[in-house]
Amino acid sequence: MNPAINPDAKARLDAVLSRLNAATQRSGNTARLLAVSKLQRGDAVAELAACGQTAFGENYVQEGVTKRRELEAAGLSGNAAPLEWHLIGPLQSNKAELAAKHFDWVQSVDRAKLIPLLAKGRSAEAAPLNVLIQVNIDDEASKSGCRPEEVPALADLIAAQPALALRGLMAIPAPHPDIEKRREAFAKMRQLFEALRRGHPGVDTLSMGMSDDFELAIEQGATMVRVGTALFGPRPAKA
Repeated sequence: MNPAINPDAKARLDAVLSRLNAATQRSGNTARLLAVSKLQRGDAVAELAACGQTAFGENYVQEGVTKRRELEAAGLSGNAAPLEWHLIGPLQSNKAELAAKHFDWVQSVDRAKLIPLLAKGRSAEAAPLNVLIQVNIDDEASKSGCRPEEVPALADLIAAQPALALRGLMAIPAPHPDIEKRREAFAKMRQLFEALRRGHPGVDTLSMGMSDDFELAIEQGATMVRVGTALFGPRPAKA
C-alpha cells in the first residue's frame, strides 16, 4: 500500500521533472532522475514513490539496507514499478558483499579490489548487479574515484564477472563557481564515456549532475542525474 500523495512532495518532484524535461528538449539528450535519499526518513522516500519516483540513491550501505527493508516491510513500493536502489557513496571493501545483496546498482566502484567482492556477494538467483565506475575527474584529494586512465582496466575486470553488469561511469565534479569549469569536467566525462562504449557496447549510463547543475550535465551527455536537495529540501544532520 502506498501513502496518500503529499502535495509538497509532488510539487517538488514536478518542478525537478520540469527542469529535467526542458533540459532534455534543449539538448536532444535523455536522462533519468535518481532521487538522492541520503539521511532522509523512510516516509519521505515513500511520499516520492507515491508520486511516481522509483529510483533512489543512498550514500551509506547500512542506511540504505535498513531503509529498503523498512519500506518493503511496510508494503511500500512505487506505483508503476518496484523501487530501484542505487549505492552512490564510497564503498568500503568490508561492505561490498552486503551492498551486492541489497542494492540494484552500485555507482561507486573505483578500485579493482571491490569487483570480486561484489561478484561474490551477488546471489546467483538475482539479476546481475548494475555497476558504474566512479571517476575522480577533477583529481580532488578529498573525493573517491579512480583516475581516468584506470577506467579501461576496471571495465574489463567488471565485464569478466557474470554476476556484474558494466553499465557506465559516474562522477562528482568539483563545484566550481565558474560554470565553464563545470562544463569542462562534464565534457571530459562524456569523452571517457564514449571511449568506454567503443570497447563495451552494452554501456549506456553516464551518471553526473546534481541539484544545482544537472541541466548542464544533461547538455553534456548525462543519462542519469542525482538530485537530493531540490526533491527533499535540506538534508537532516547525520546522527
